Amino acid sequence: MADSSPFYVTTPIYYVNDRPHLGHVYTTMVADVVARYHRLKGDDTFFLTGVDEHAAKVSDTAIKKGMSAQAWADQNAAAFRDVFRRLEMTNDDFVRTSEQQHKDRVTRYVRALLDSGDVYQGEYEGWYDAGQEEYVTDNVAVQNNYKSEVNGKPLVRRTENNYFFKLASYREPLLSFYENRDRQGTPFVRPEARQNEIVNRIKEMEDVPISRTGSGGWGVPVPGDPEQTIYVWIDALFNYLTYVDTDDRRKYWQAGAVHFIAKDILWFHAAIWPALLLALRKCDGYEWVNLPKQVYSHSYWISASGEKMSKSLGNFLDPEAINDYVNEFGLDALRYFLATRGPLGVSDSAFSPDLFVEVYNTDLANTFGNSCSRVANMIGRYFGGKLPEPLPEGNEDFVRSQVSDWVSQYARHFEMLDLGRAGETGLLAVREVDAYIEKTQPFRLAKEEGQMAAVGTVLYNCAEALRIASVLLWPFIPNACEEFWRRIGSDQYREALADKGTGDYRKWVAWGKLAPGRLIDTGKPLFPRYRLESP
Repeated sequence: MADSSPFYVTTPIYYVNDRPHLGHVYTTMVADVVARYHRLKGDDTFFLTGVDEHAAKVSDTAIKKGMSAQAWADQNAAAFRDVFRRLEMTNDDFVRTSEQQHKDRVTRYVRALLDSGDVYQGEYEGWYDAGQEEYVTDNVAVQNNYKSEVNGKPLVRRTENNYFFKLASYREPLLSFYENRDRQGTPFVRPEARQNEIVNRIKEMEDVPISRTGSGGWGVPVPGDPEQTIYVWIDALFNYLTYVDTDDRRKYWQAGAVHFIAKDILWFHAAIWPALLLALRKCDGYEWVNLPKQVYSHSYWISASGEKMSKSLGNFLDPEAINDYVNEFGLDALRYFLATRGPLGVSDSAFSPDLFVEVYNTDLANTFGNSCSRVANMIGRYFGGKLPEPLPEGNEDFVRSQVSDWVSQYARHFEMLDLGRAGETGLLAVREVDAYIEKTQPFRLAKEEGQMAAVGTVLYNCAEALRIASVLLWPFIPNACEEFWRRIGSDQYREALADKGTGDYRKWVAWGKLAPGRLIDTGKPLFPRYRLESP
């Protein structure tokens, strides 16, 4: 097994005001692919997702439904758990902010900040975005014509007596932190285009309220003041720490967290969160608290017509629609499409049924699935299903010389969180197999006298290249790859990775791991070609 280094990846915790939808599934799927890559690499990986329960709109909706806030949160938290379970997410824990372990630690952190003076009591008047449950500065309010930049609803002028965090006092430390990270070549915010807007806003940031009144007891009380509840975003941000602040998990935080979020919550994660951590690490007992490794802020899924997907427009993918795609194409197909065609960059991505089918057929059915079937069928036809022995001189012109380049590219793309290119790198060997078959034409060689050794060499090379490709593709299409491993007698990979275990993929992709003579199971196509029914 490879050397094991801690790796920590998170999603935002999702509001439990409704059931999960495509946006929640996408962020969680991306984090899952990255977590699987690090397990494949051999890293001691911790993957966290969950739900944010203490929002005011959760309690407001519960009242309208004649339920308690806790009952409404329980119902929707269960829906998130169920969807993530059915989609085979490999998260190591599931956050619920109503759980006592979270509330106790949040109380402890805020008490430390009160004692240090970084949280103080005062009066605040400002423009409040009710949908996002955040105050915005006067400049932001003016720029957006006093409307929410997220949902377009009018901002509300509010005055409250709150507890405040001295955010402004961390202006220079944060700017210095960003500058140092840039100098090291490891920008804190990615894609990097989003970082400039955050840096410019940090230069103007002011102290922020971190508590609210009138919550009806739904939330975490401010220590020593039960009339005030800790503001939902402060409560939520701390989840990344509360669930690893134990003796056995603290190593994950200290390794540096990678936070995947959508672009609408970047400010909280790229400014307020690191400032809170800088403040907390000055307090007694929290010297171990460092800053996250990276915040990755992806864009949105939009409809094929260019509209942002939303329930009000009727173009959103709810759990039933997502389940329909899984039933029709398989879970791996959904995973692959979301991870490789999703909006990880600064531009939004269109979710189109036609594009989904095109990607499924092109990359999965016609490339990986077809190549696996084609090679297995020829081994069955010409060698009775047993993997042939290659000629000693038969490998020089094929994949083995390229494997190290592919693995380097693959690792680089994953470290840059460029999942599209990482997935394409995994397909390179498969495309080489197809080109190699067209060049050598083993089906014709088999008809020529004395050429079966050459045919055997070609087919061994093809099977070995597909084995290597399957290792690289596992984070994206784990079920298909594990089935392929079973068929070629490489179950040791599946066993090593079972139940969130760790792998050693750099050794696994070394050329020549397949032993000649083993039986190759053809089986059904891993990805049957999808044909649209005629109208």
